[in-house]
Amino acid sequence: MVTQAYAQYNDSTHYMTGAQASGTFNKTNDGLTMLFNNSIRGGMKFNSFVMNANSSWIYGKTPAKLSNNDWNTALDFNLYKTLPHFYYWGLLTHTSSYSLKIRNQLQGGLGIAYRVWDKPHFRVSISNGIIYETSSIIQTDSSILNYATLRNSLRIQFNYNYKEIFKIRGVGFYQPSLEYRNDYILNANASLNVKLWRWLNFTTTANYNKISRTKRENFIFTYGLTAEYYF
Repeated sequence: MVTQAYAQYNDSTHYMTGAQASGTFNKTNDGLTMLFNNSIRGGMKFNSFVMNANSSWIYGKTPAKLSNNDWNTALDFNLYKTLPHFYYWGLLTHTSSYSLKIRNQLQGGLGIAYRVWDKPHFRVSISNGIIYETSSIIQTDSSILNYATLRNSLRIQFNYNYKEIFKIRGVGFYQPSLEYRNDYILNANASLNVKLWRWLNFTTTANYNKISRTKRENFIFTYGLTAEYYF
C-alpha cells in the first residue's frame, strides 16, 4: 500500500517516521487465538518529490494451526513535474505471505497518475503503470512454482483529513498479468486514524487480498495505536 500524508508536511517539515501496533486476542477452553499487525514507516517531501518506505508484519495463530506469517516491505515515490494534477510514480515491493502461499514476490515498476479531486484535505487519484514481478509461490497441489511476468497496475486512491483530528485513507488496485490468462492480484485497503494526543492516533485498518494463481485470499481487520512524528 502506498500512503500519502501531506497535511503534516510544511515548509520546515520534510521528514516523517511512524509505527503501528495492533492486534486481537481470544482465549477459550480450546486455546488462544491471536493476530498481530505491526508496521514501521518513514517518508520525506521536498518541493515536487515525495518518497515513502514501510514494512509490515502480520502474525496470526489459532488453536489448530498457524494462519498468518506475512511480511511486506515497500518503497515508493511520486514526482510532480508535469501538467497540473498529473504526476509520475515508482514502486518497489517485496512480499512473503504464509496465508496467500507466497514464498517470495518482488515487484518493481513505473507509471503515471491523475488527481481527479485535488484539495488540501481531500484527494482522489487514479493511476496506471507497468510492473515487473518475479515470484515463488505454492500452488494448490502443494508444488512450488517460480515464474516472472509483466503486470498492468491500475490503482484508485483517496485521502481525507479533517483538521488533523481524523484521517481516512483507502487504496485499491488490480494487477492482471500481461502474459498469463486468469493470473491477477487484487487488493483493497482502508484505514481510519483518530488523533488522541499530538503524535498518537487510534487506528482501525481493513485489508483484503486475493491471489488468483494460488487461489488464496484473506481479509484482515485490526485496531490499535499509531505514532507519527514529523520533523
